[in-house]
Amino acid sequence: MNTSKQVTRRSVLGGSAAVAAAGVALGPMSPALAVERRKVAVLGGGMAGLSAAFELVERGYEVTVYERNALGGKARSIPVAGTAAGGRLPLPGEHGFRFFPGFYKHIPDTMTRIPFAANRNGVKDNLVAAPIPYFPRSGGRNDQQFFGFLPDPRDLMTPAAVERLVVDEWLSREGIMPDEAAYFASRLVVYLSSCDARRMGEWEKTSWWDFVGAATRSKEYQNVAARGLTRALVAAKEEIASTRTIGNMAEAFIYALAGLGTTGHADQVLDGPTNEVWIDPWVGLLRQKGVRFVTGATVTGLTVGSGRISGARARRADGTAFTITADWYVSAMPVERVARLLTAPVLALDPSLARLHNLYTDWMNGLQIFLKRKVEITRGHIAFLDSPWSITGLTQGQFWEKDFAATYGDGTAVDCLSIDISDWTTPGILYGKTAKECTRQEIFDEAWAQMKAALEDTGDSVLPDDIVHSWHLDPGIRFHPSTGSNTNEEPLLVNTVDSWKDRPTSTTRIPNFFLAGDYVRTNIDLATMEGANESGRTAANAILAASGSTATRAKIMPMYRPVEWEAFKVVDAARYRLGQKNVFDVGR
Repeated sequence: MNTSKQVTRRSVLGGSAAVAAAGVALGPMSPALAVERRKVAVLGGGMAGLSAAFELVERGYEVTVYERNALGGKARSIPVAGTAAGGRLPLPGEHGFRFFPGFYKHIPDTMTRIPFAANRNGVKDNLVAAPIPYFPRSGGRNDQQFFGFLPDPRDLMTPAAVERLVVDEWLSREGIMPDEAAYFASRLVVYLSSCDARRMGEWEKTSWWDFVGAATRSKEYQNVAARGLTRALVAAKEEIASTRTIGNMAEAFIYALAGLGTTGHADQVLDGPTNEVWIDPWVGLLRQKGVRFVTGATVTGLTVGSGRISGARARRADGTAFTITADWYVSAMPVERVARLLTAPVLALDPSLARLHNLYTDWMNGLQIFLKRKVEITRGHIAFLDSPWSITGLTQGQFWEKDFAATYGDGTAVDCLSIDISDWTTPGILYGKTAKECTRQEIFDEAWAQMKAALEDTGDSVLPDDIVHSWHLDPGIRFHPSTGSNTNEEPLLVNTVDSWKDRPTSTTRIPNFFLAGDYVRTNIDLATMEGANESGRTAANAILAASGSTATRAKIMPMYRPVEWEAFKVVDAARYRLGQKNVFDVGR
């Protein structure tokens, strides 16, 4: 329901105290006039920008989205040029495969509000379970389905039950020595029972690598427990990622495996290319509601006047310059692009924004391998725990509604093995070079060799070379012969140790300038589509407050917290205040 149509001058005046209480400085604009200013410029058309636009247009704001590349950002599909034939669509490339954990809440909520064909729950019904993850090992090690045993909720409600689950049902299947498995389980219990203050005050300042004591334990422990699961499930580097971030995700995922606090299966994927079954219907709906889109628009600067943002400078694809003007501005660009706009006049209005320069980005990009014949690996995600490049992936055609060969390419590609490369700085097994140093062809060759090393180490032919139809590397990766290295147009934020203090909220000290993106503080606290969506909602809510609107705020949903662990957290809060360790923390 669009409640913003009920807003009157009288209601705005009556709500001015609430606006002041929210701590939003309106500058020279009075609260009575603020609501009459409804023009919003959203700078960036990725997940955060589309989410902000969705919430604002539904509440009566005039929204224009400016995007330099393609709508959908990192979530978009990327049609592979020159591959369509016989009336089919181009082969579907992408930045990286999509993964929708069951603990996501904001993304599914958005999806249910986007009509799709006869789906009762709109786009959300295009999510399907990927229930059988697979962890193939190289060097003759036993391949495993690490989460093949799904826990009963009772397995997660006491420290003893968690330790039994982790040791007996999960890590022992992976060949981890009993003492090391027990230690890892104990560390998980420490985190689950830690109070919020300890999580922020101690674990935010501790790397996951140190928290699980990886440095002093076996290579197998490091590869599986410390490194493999981190990169397979969270897309973060364990040596520099904060324990609070990794721990929060581990907590959410194991609860999701037991069906606790979920909106769907613990591991879900889309039943078609992202644009077809999500982004395009969403953009179409936004257009119907009145959102304007300007693509090929690169924001190059912000103009300051009267203590506010007075305009945004931009450049069209043909190089011509133009100015974006609005009442309210939402920066929904990635953090590395926002940081370039923080000139001295902007920082004079909000010096705290300079902290964005401290945030760290790394590479995680996708490679799609189109296949001439189907391969049966598993009905779920695949994590190559021993691959130097931390490769994860899945075969997509098995989940898609449309017949792959009849719909895409020239009719001879029948499936897509879509993978993500998470480590670009470790030498590979074929050329001895890091991914950052490899040509595009070498990246494919190396990734293919690393997957074969895990899938074919016992002699079976799982990925014969003649099965490859073609491949597509994320176009954000560009090799430069002059330097012998790659650049990356679309890196990923990594939540490093003690970086929360440098991350902003959606509200800035600039009265008409707001932030949305996966670097903004959110409940999920991870660079994900979910975090970007949540930040788009908080940016929209900040504009509602600043403009004096009485419209219903966009929903912000917390992560699941089982009541069974609250008593442990109360005890831990008292111990933390006294400078004592968590009661289950027996040392490292």
